[in-house]
Amino acid sequence: MPITTLDPKTALVVIDLQKGIVGLPTAHPASAVVQRAAQLAHAFRTRGLPVVLVNVAGAAPGRTDPQPARPAPGADWAELVPELNAQQQDIRITKKTWGAFTGTGLHEKLRELGVTQIVLAGISTSVGIESTARQAQELGLNVTLATDAMTDTNLQAHENSVARIFPRLGETGLTQDLLVRLEGR
Repeated sequence: MPITTLDPKTALVVIDLQKGIVGLPTAHPASAVVQRAAQLAHAFRTRGLPVVLVNVAGAAPGRTDPQPARPAPGADWAELVPELNAQQQDIRITKKTWGAFTGTGLHEKLRELGVTQIVLAGISTSVGIESTARQAQELGLNVTLATDAMTDTNLQAHENSVARIFPRLGETGLTQDLLVRLEGR
């Protein structure tokens, strides 16, 4: 479903655009994803709308299938990329699970602000973004996904989320579509 509207209280939620994840091989250039997410963040801030910057540090407890060996994360692995130009008023969330709502207080913060819709961007489409979109939809938030402001480490997983999952969770569109909607507010 294309982007039809933005609620008066819409928040941008940027998932895992941090040094360690942006440095991984991705299906689409991470630099373009970061640039589009930064454009959205600037536009939301300019209009006084909330910007939520999410990073991941750690993993959820419990057993999972063995993952391929990766080098140990560096000291700056979880730091947000500077292109996001994080501001004092931004909401910062550090998660330990795939989705940004579990155990973080994000839902309560958004509710306090009167937020009824979120726009999602970041990395990884099929993991952090899809999980957060599912959680948001279950919590009753309207969900919009900026499909050109996200990518995945796996092209097929990205395409599956965009084509099959996201249309069932909310509206999808391009960064430019969102910028036009924001301009018309």
